[in-house]
Amino acid sequence: MSEWIRPRHLPEALEILAATPGSYRVIAGGTDLMVESHLAPERRPDAWLDISGLPELQGLETTEDGIRIAAGTSLDEIRRHAEVVAHWPMLAASAAVTGAPPIQNRATLGGNICNASPAADNAPVLLAYGARLEIAHQHGPRWLPYVDFHQGYRKTALQAGELLSAIWISYPPKHSCGYFRKVGTRAAQAIAKVSIAALIEKDSDGIIQSARFGMASVAATPCTLPSVSQYLLGRALRDISEADVRHGVRQDIAPIQDIRSTAEYRLEIASRLVLEAISMCRKSKQED
Repeated sequence: MSEWIRPRHLPEALEILAATPGSYRVIAGGTDLMVESHLAPERRPDAWLDISGLPELQGLETTEDGIRIAAGTSLDEIRRHAEVVAHWPMLAASAAVTGAPPIQNRATLGGNICNASPAADNAPVLLAYGARLEIAHQHGPRWLPYVDFHQGYRKTALQAGELLSAIWISYPPKHSCGYFRKVGTRAAQAIAKVSIAALIEKDSDGIIQSARFGMASVAATPCTLPSVSQYLLGRALRDISEADVRHGVRQDIAPIQDIRSTAEYRLEIASRLVLEAISMCRKSKQED
């Protein structure tokens, strides 16, 4: 029978992890881990560390610089939070398409990150918003850009004795437009074939000042589009070449072929989504 430990507060959890590194499987909402445990009982751990009740890992707090989302905050709370809806609508949208409502009630943003699925629904948004992670350790916290967190398939930058404690997101630039889209087999409760988030900042003349993209299901990890972003920087929205954008997408991603989709389909859809994000930004300029 597996051992199940439920610490009362964060320092106690960190003390347990430090004393027995690698011995415990950390669980919060459990929406992914319970499925994995059922489908692959041979990989079921002998000891669980349940952090779902830690008060330090709950809640959202806005500041003059942005928002701090504790890692154990549920996706349902995030998608309904008025400040998130108002200032970070792509995050609210991604939380709203992560499984069905019962899943959103239990699933946590930190769990979605640490599960490290290449198809994670919230990952593209966090990349586009330039999120930072607060990582707790017995000897003190450290901060890491989210873009540096995923280091390989299902491999993260978390070290022994560490827990993801919070996600920090700055306010988007004033003159920016966001775009989020998840493409799946069904309109709900589907694993993404391709998903994208884009945050494009422009000036009054329609010149792109910055462009950040996040994508899922197109590589071994959630990823950005550095070639596309570099191509767009300093360019007028009206002068963007579809061919150049498509070329940049093919430089930036290398999707696989699996039961859900072909590699060519993912490349084509990824290119179309990037172009649609740019088109929406161009239209928002016309409406200003």
